[in-house]
This record gives sequence, structure tokens and C-alpha cells, in this order.
Amino acid sequence: MNGYQRIQAALRDQPADQIPVMLHNFLMAAREAGITMTQFRNDSKMMAEAFIRSVEKYQIDGVMIDMDTVTLAGAVGVPVDFPHDDAARSKQGNLKDLPDIRKLDGVRVDHYKFVQNWLEAVRIIKSYFKDEVFVRGNCDQAPFSLASMMRGMENWMTDLYMGEEALLYEIMDYCADASLQFIRLMAQTGCDMLSNGDSPAGPDLLPPELYEKFAVPYEKKMAEESHRLGLPYGLHICGNTELILKQMLETGSDAFELDYKTDTQKAFYALNDKAVFIGNIDPSGVLAMGTPEMVREKTDKLLRIFSKTHRFILNAGCAIPATTPEENIRAMVQVAREFER
Repeated sequence: MNGYQRIQAALRDQPADQIPVMLHNFLMAAREAGITMTQFRNDSKMMAEAFIRSVEKYQIDGVMIDMDTVTLAGAVGVPVDFPHDDAARSKQGNLKDLPDIRKLDGVRVDHYKFVQNWLEAVRIIKSYFKDEVFVRGNCDQAPFSLASMMRGMENWMTDLYMGEEALLYEIMDYCADASLQFIRLMAQTGCDMLSNGDSPAGPDLLPPELYEKFAVPYEKKMAEESHRLGLPYGLHICGNTELILKQMLETGSDAFELDYKTDTQKAFYALNDKAVFIGNIDPSGVLAMGTPEMVREKTDKLLRIFSKTHRFILNAGCAIPATTPEENIRAMVQVAREFER
């Protein structure tokens, strides 16, 4: 089997000859390609070549194409900071007050150059690998996360408790429009899967009842649109998601990339026969700062927990730091290649 086939098997709950591996490694890919993040985000060919080099170097089965976590934020007018050699970031929102949402014109995310750069990189990568390597086209932020950027995190959390509910849903609808536009554009690249991140919606910041009320309905819209377009959908939420695993399943997502803070045994029992688990080696404490021996130990332990299901793809629990040693990635992949179910 090739990498594309292994990951398709996991999504279809079918056996594969080896544990599939798909990395969340855009920062590391750029660093190993010898390019800055300025070059990475501004040149789609350089971005694509960095990912291609990484896939071939580590002989992995799939690759998540990501650029940062604020591209959609920039597309809807949030001020964005672009460090020369780090991921782009937002520091403040573009909506001073909740009613300001009614002053905004409709958004066209395809007019934002970094959206186009991201899409073109995915096209190049898919054209290069064809059906040999599985290409996951990440679509930046889900609506709840995007709303938190438009208002600023502190304001958004206050809004959820004290704001006018009708205005909250107006912001969520606006953000859903932007997220859905990106999903539709990404589907046209030929990628094999779509996904979003929605980390501010997790229990580390948001009570489960508010997650169910404001985030789940919109995450469900993303999954439904992906399925309408004929593609599986994945959702990533940082932090300990144990309290919301049941609600996450209600979104209809095919796969969940979960943080290392989520107990893997509990995640196995919750997701076992319902969705694919993607993850969840600690990207910083283990992959970036651990020894190869530690990586092998943690990887083996994780694989043993999920050895009774086909619905598993090995990955880090979140973005792999740029400074991660090569030998640690090789150690993780090697364990997957040698593991016997």
C-alpha cells in the first residue's frame, strides 16, 4: 500500500499494512527547506516544495498543508503581524463593539493573497504526489475561532456571557460564510481531505455548554459542506477535550486531531467505532525537546492503545515546532513502520 491508500483505509475503517503517519509540520518543513516564514507564506512554490521535501525525507503517508492560524482573520480585516521567521499572528480584533458587525460588507476570502498562496501550494503538492501521498487541505479557522479573533479573545469571552445573543449569532454567521468560502475553494485544489482548527472552543477556555451552543452548530456546517463536496472532514481543537468528545462527535466530523493533553485511553473509548483519531504525540515536550528514546516510548504506548482499531493516524497533537530534531521525527515514523497490530 502507498501512503494515500493507508490513510484512506483509516478513514474507511479498513485494515492497512502499516500504521499511517501524517504530520502537522509546516514550521519544521519551512526551517528544513532553508526558507523563512516570509518566503514560505509569500511564495506558493516555495511553500509546496518545503512540504514535498519533508514528505520525501521522512517517507510519511500524508501531509497537512497549513500556513498559520490567522489567514482567514486577515481576509476579514483583522490586523495581522507577519514575523520574518515565525507564523503570522493577530493581536487585536477589528470589531471594537458587537454592533460593528452590522457595518461590515460581505467578505470575499479569495481576494486575500495569502488565501490564494495557500490554495496554489496545495494544487502543486497534489499534482506532484497524485494518489501516492494523502493531502489534507487545512482551511484555517472554524467560525468560533475566527469570531474570537475578530473581537479579540478577552472581548469575545465577555460577549458570550453578556452580549446580545442575536449579535453573537450574526458574528458567527459572518464567520461561517468566510470559513465555508475557504472550504469550497480548497476543495477545488484536488486535495483529499478538508479540515479546520477551532482551538478557542475547547474546554481550556470555553465551558462545554457554550461550546455546544455556539461552536458545535457551525462546526457541523463545515463538516456537512465538506461532505457535500465529496471530501472527508477533520477538526482540530487544542487542549484537553475529554469533556466535549461526545459533542465533537455530533459535528459529523470524520476525524479529530486532538492535543496531547487529551487522555488517549478516554479518546479511544469515545471515538473507537465512530471517527478517526489523529495524533497525539506532545509536539513540544516530546518531539521538540525529548530524546529519540522518549519519542519511541511515547509513540509505542500510543500505538498500543489504538492497536485494536483501524481508525487511527499517527501525528503530533498540534503543530510541530520548527526546532524539532530530525532524529525525533525519524524515531516516531520508525515505530509506526515496525509496529505489529
